[in-house]
Amino acid sequence: MKVAVLIPCYNEEKTIGKVVSDFKRELPEADIYVYDNNSKDKTSLIAAEHGAIVRKELRQGKGNVVRSMFREIDADIYVMVDGDDTYPAEFVHQLIEPIKRGEANMVIGDRLSNGTYFQENKRPFHNFGNNLVKNLINFLYKSDIKDIMTGYRAFDKLFVKSMPVMSPGFEIETEMSIHALDKKFLIKEVPIDYRDRPEGSESKLNTFSDGWKVLKMIFTLFKDYKPFLFFSLWALLFFILGLAVGIPVVVEFIQTKFITRVPSAILAVGLMIFALLSFTCGLILDTVAAAHRKQYELELNRIYEHLREREKERNDVS
Repeated sequence: MKVAVLIPCYNEEKTIGKVVSDFKRELPEADIYVYDNNSKDKTSLIAAEHGAIVRKELRQGKGNVVRSMFREIDADIYVMVDGDDTYPAEFVHQLIEPIKRGEANMVIGDRLSNGTYFQENKRPFHNFGNNLVKNLINFLYKSDIKDIMTGYRAFDKLFVKSMPVMSPGFEIETEMSIHALDKKFLIKEVPIDYRDRPEGSESKLNTFSDGWKVLKMIFTLFKDYKPFLFFSLWALLFFILGLAVGIPVVVEFIQTKFITRVPSAILAVGLMIFALLSFTCGLILDTVAAAHRKQYELELNRIYEHLREREKERNDVS
């Protein structure tokens, strides 16, 4: 099976040579692609010297790089890894084995279960952010994924060619995890080791700004993928506020047959209308989302049949 290793890079001249060499050692028959995202150092030159296929992505952001990778590269198995040498290449065999056996559409390299991420990572807010995002998504989807935001993953062709990448930046890992859960792709996790960046290599992540982008992405995808639950929560909030404001007005009217708290009465009515509108929006959009899921499943079937036909043609030629 044809394997492609995808390495998005931005200013990784300190580590990219070792990363490419390590994966060429572990997967000598694989194609190693390095996508240079406007690096200002010698990332492209060093990657090419070590045998990688170097391409450029002019739109800044990891999500934009992944979008181009998924569109342009043809393979049976895809391995995505960062170019910062934090993910050991020797674990790649464990990642691609479930894809080979047809047991998973996406395999996640789990950094968190064995504790190496918490030992190696020196940024406490990153640990907090990882746990926050993981717990939030697992709660929403009733799943048990251990590491939502890892950059070390393997995919089959069906997942790659049917994944609509919408994120421009580092939210892409979260988007892929939510997409796989929502569309019921087969997911498998493999515990891996994690090591911190070597000295002289700097992270491009900003804890707060990128963390905020990830939370916005979760909020947006929650609204798009689970609209009934999303708008029902808003409806419940407005309903509770409406009761809190309106009950004193009702009690006063029962006792005195008059309403002196006119502003409170108007606010209570407004909140109840918002609650009704939110619930109605949830019902309508849930119907739209269900229709979209059915359409996506039909499109997935077409992609699957197309891939099977191409595989059959390739086998006939060989």
